[in-house]
Amino acid sequence: MKKIINENLQTIFYALIIALIIRSFLIQPFFIPSSSMEPNLLVGDRLFVTKYSYGYSKHSFPFSPPIFKNRLFFNKPKRGDVIVFKTPVDNRTDYIKRLIGLPGDTIQFIDGELYLNNIQIFKNIKSKIDKVFCGNKLLEVNTYEEVLDNEKKFNTVYLKKYTFQNSDKFIVPSNFYFFLGDNRDCSKDSRFLTSVGYVHQNNLVGKAQFIFFSTDSRNGKLYQIWKWPKLIRFERFFKKIK
Repeated sequence: MKKIINENLQTIFYALIIALIIRSFLIQPFFIPSSSMEPNLLVGDRLFVTKYSYGYSKHSFPFSPPIFKNRLFFNKPKRGDVIVFKTPVDNRTDYIKRLIGLPGDTIQFIDGELYLNNIQIFKNIKSKIDKVFCGNKLLEVNTYEEVLDNEKKFNTVYLKKYTFQNSDKFIVPSNFYFFLGDNRDCSKDSRFLTSVGYVHQNNLVGKAQFIFFSTDSRNGKLYQIWKWPKLIRFERFFKKIK
């Protein structure tokens, strides 16, 4: 009996080590808790993030141990990537946003339009009848397809009324990045310098790749099998994140 217990404990130990290695160096699951990336990411989406995409920092590991100061094997992220990062305020909370500003870039909102390096970001109207969530509130929005200077395309939403209008110029410092939520009027992001602000390259955790599971908790609990048709968003399974 003692031998069986020891063997089981060893198996569990090795399984935990393997899981830790996979989570730290290869891929990690994340859960979307807020509406800031609607319509592309919904509350209840579970997605995989690749940890190796931008190299490794202390934030690649559980509890962010101070084992080294800078990033190892650093690969620069591309404008438009959807990225998980640790917020600069506490270096502990995970946020997921879209990378808009690279080091040295200038970002500004003028009359509700986004400008990058003094050039207006092109956006093409896709719908004027959409609704998205902001917490428990349902917002009436216009949906656009935005196109960045590297031809990266993605959907964003703006409030029909009282959308974010004007801002100061944000000049991204060296080794830092500027992020925005795709739900532009329901996102705490780099526009808010006291809560998020510019994000240092060492705070990058990984690149969001695809959704592997998704549920809408407003339609029930996972153990309520009879509610699965409305609870589980089967159409979002294995959806690539653009």
